[in-house]
Amino acid sequence: MTSKDTPRDPHAYVGMWVTADGYIRQELLPNGRYDEARGSRRSAYTGRYSVTGSHLDYVDDTGFTATGDVRDGVLFHEHLVLYREDDPRARKGARP
Repeated sequence: MTSKDTPRDPHAYVGMWVTADGYIRQELLPNGRYDEARGSRRSAYTGRYSVTGSHLDYVDDTGFTATGDVRDGVLFHEHLVLYREDDPRARKGARP
């Protein structure tokens, strides 16, 4: 097994992030991939992400790029504001 084969520890940002209205749900997976749902459309956007400090760089599977930053436990992803799934600011009842 080489160092490339060794699974890395999941990053602290791994998990489900949602908008306050629950419409957009972005899951950051431990393997460096993400899956974003919008409303009832599952996997509306998928791709990979990398983390440097509190900054995230995204590359969609179509080649589109985006960025995000985590500040005070909130993910600011381009024009979106996302909260951890269990954060009271993320309304659970709003999700489809």
